[in-house]
Amino acid sequence: MTAATRVLLVDDHRLVREAIAQTLRQEPGVEVAGEAGNAANALELAASLRPDVIVMDIHLPDRSGIELAPQLQRAQPGVRIVALSAYTDKRYVIEMLRAGALGYVTKSAAGFELVMAIRAVMAGQSYISPEVAGALVSSLHGGEPALDAARLLGRREVEILKLIAQGQRTPAIAASLQISPATVDAHRRNIMRKLDIHTVADLTRYAIRQGLVSL
Repeated sequence: MTAATRVLLVDDHRLVREAIAQTLRQEPGVEVAGEAGNAANALELAASLRPDVIVMDIHLPDRSGIELAPQLQRAQPGVRIVALSAYTDKRYVIEMLRAGALGYVTKSAAGFELVMAIRAVMAGQSYISPEVAGALVSSLHGGEPALDAARLLGRREVEILKLIAQGQRTPAIAASLQISPATVDAHRRNIMRKLDIHTVADLTRYAIRQGLVSL
C-alpha cells in the first residue's frame, strides 16, 4: 500500500489553513501532517514532521516565502514546495520558482488546483495555476529582459550553465568552482527544472541563445 503524501500547511490566516486542510483531508492519499502560522514555526515543524510537500503563503509575518523556501530545502532536502498566493503577478511566480518552489497556486483556485499541484510535484513535475501561466509563458516567449537567464537562475546556476555549455563534465565543474560533484548535479537539476529543459544539448543551445557562450 502506497504511503499517503504528508503535507505541511504554512499560512498566517487560521481560517485559510482550516479551509485548505478540510479540502485536503477529503482527498485520498493526502494527509495534513501539520499547520504553521509563520516561518519560524514552519521550520520547526518541517524538521519534526518531515512532510513530503509544504504548501505555503508567500507573505508571512516574520519572513517572505521567497526567503523561507531555500531554508526549508536546506533543512529538509527533497521536500517539495508549492507556493500559495493571492498574487498573480509573474514576478512573484518567477521569484518563487527561483527560490525552489515546484508549484504556484492562486488562493482563488486553491481547492482542486492545489490537489493537482501536490500530485504534480510528487511526480517530479511543476504546476502553475492557469490564471498566471498564460502571462508567464507569453513573457518567456516575448524575451523580456527580466526573464532571461540572469533573472531565472541564481548566480551559481548561471556559472554552472556556462560550464556545462562549454562541454565540461561534473567532476571538472566541481573542481573549477571548488564545490562537490553532488552539488553540481543538484544545481544542474534545478537549472533544467527552472528552464524546463531536459537535455545537455538543449541547455547548450539555450546558453548560446542567451549569449552566455559563443559558437
